[in-house]
Amino acid sequence: MKLSEVKNQLTTLQSVTFQLPNGTFVPEHFHVTEVGLITKNFIDCGGTVRKETVVNFQLWDAKDFEHRLKPKKLINIIELSEKVLGIQDYEIEVEYQAETIGKYDLDFNGTDFVLLNKQTACLAQDQCGIPQEKPKVRLADMNNEGSCCSPTSGCC
Repeated sequence: MKLSEVKNQLTTLQSVTFQLPNGTFVPEHFHVTEVGLITKNFIDCGGTVRKETVVNFQLWDAKDFEHRLKPKKLINIIELSEKVLGIQDYEIEVEYQAETIGKYDLDFNGTDFVLLNKQTACLAQDQCGIPQEKPKVRLADMNNEGSCCSPTSGCC
């Protein structure tokens, strides 16, 4: 989900909620402690230089149970970050503390922002020896006409 999409959704909401991948919700008294720009420069295992840039939201549960972040306040935080940091319309990455800091992609289900588990992947599979998955074929579906080993050929 891009930053512009988050801002558009916030204009339609009465409250801001984040649902975790397991279906539970970030406590409603959470804080957004950071809105930042993260750029990752790296080389993949195939030797290709890559660059990824995301907007980062960090969510934090401060145990101040009366706190509620309103959509307009979050829009103000985002707009200040855009102005001061020069943030553009990048994809959003959300950090949230569990056993360790979890990083999530972001989606919206019509009422709640939904945190999606991020996955690692090889970006250069064609260069680092990962075998391509072979298609599964049923022998019964194969066209054996004209083959010396067809069921009617008499060779078996």
